[in-house]
Formats: sequence, structure tokens, C-alpha cells
Amino acid sequence: MTSVNKKEIDKFSKIADEWWDPEGKFKPLHKFNPIRIKYIKENIINSFKLKNKFKPLSGIDILDIGCGGGLLSEPMKRMGANVTGIDASDKNIKIAKLHSKKSKLKINYLCSSPEKFKIKKKFDVILNMEIIEHVEDIDFYLKSCSKLLKKNGIMFVATLNRTLKSYVFAIVGAEYILRWLPVGTHEWEKFVKPQDLKKILKKYDLILDKLEGMNFNIIKDEWSISKDLSVNYIGKFIKN
Repeated sequence: MTSVNKKEIDKFSKIADEWWDPEGKFKPLHKFNPIRIKYIKENIINSFKLKNKFKPLSGIDILDIGCGGGLLSEPMKRMGANVTGIDASDKNIKIAKLHSKKSKLKINYLCSSPEKFKIKKKFDVILNMEIIEHVEDIDFYLKSCSKLLKKNGIMFVATLNRTLKSYVFAIVGAEYILRWLPVGTHEWEKFVKPQDLKKILKKYDLILDKLEGMNFNIIKDEWSISKDLSVNYIGKFIKN
């Protein structure tokens, strides 16, 4: 079995050169990144009771799955974490390696999917950010991810809810009207309802700790955490 959807990998490989261009094809992700970083950082600090003010994530082993060009891996490393980034696109990994070298950051980047990623040491934290809506088999993919997480470790999952509102905002609005994303970036049928995500992860000993919405304010031109789960949401799951 495989969690890799070749069509999705090809789609992102074609635009991989633009990962670090804040005005390029990944512009929405650059706008999205500050709220993701803040949310992950605060939750890791609180969960592991970390005290280092200068390197707040010092000593934490993080696996960033579907790391792309390293937009999350690099900030995690700057905050002191030991970071491994994996992606099924070889081109994404090449871009990530090149950028981290320029940034003088030591990040372990590997071209792999979670089911093929063999490692003896498990991770404290797994980041599954905006990836599950692009995989071939969500159940198999999350089962493979859970095997890489330590007991009492945290998995963050950010994705899109399958609602009428998400179709209007994330596909019609973002892809066709505002042209924030290339047309065809998302397939609405692959969006995941929170209750389905919760059910799958529970099978693999991952229990929901908190679930929050992520909303974009078009007037302020910024993202914020909210109670509205109808479009984008993020879950924090803890392994039993």
C-alpha cells in the first residue's frame, strides 16, 4: 500500500521553485504561516512544560510530514527543535535542502512517505499540516504516521472541512475568483470532516486534545484562531 498520490505530488513538484517566494504560488501559505507557527509553539511549550526563553522548543524532536520547501521546518529549527522533514516530492526536498543551507540551519530532510520512513527513534511531535487532503489513502497514511510518534507525543493535523462553506471559500473563492491558489490545488471530495478525522486517529491511539478553527479576515488580511471549524481547522492529538 501507499499513501502517495502521484498526481498530487506532480502538481506540487511543478511549482516547487516558488516555495520561498512570498508573492508566488504559495503566497496564501506565507500569510497562513505566522498563525500556524504561533499555535504549534504555544501548544508544545504548554504540553511539555518548556522553560527556555531563547530557544523555546529546545530538545524537542519534530517530524514535519509533507514539509514542502520547509516553511514550517525552518521556524521550528530556529526555535531550537531537532527537525526532520519528509516529503514524497524529490523536488520539494531539494528546494528545502538548498534553502536551509542558505539559512545555515541543520535540518534532516529526506524524500520519503511516512510508511517508507524507517527510523528507530520516534518523535515527540509530528506536524501534519495541510497534507491529509492530498494523500491517496487517509486511513493508511495516518496509521503510518502514528507509528512514528512517541507515547504521549503530539500530532498536529491541519486541514479543510468538507462543507458547503469550504467549497465556496477554499475552491470557488480562493482558486477561481481571488486566484490565491492555482486552479485544481484542492479537490473538495478529499476534504475531511473533523468527526471522521477524530474517528480514524482514535483507531491508532491518538486522542483529540483540542480542535480549533482557523479563519481569514479579508479586511485585516490576516489569519486567526477561532471557534468556526467550517473551512480550515487544526487539531491537537495526543498518543495514548
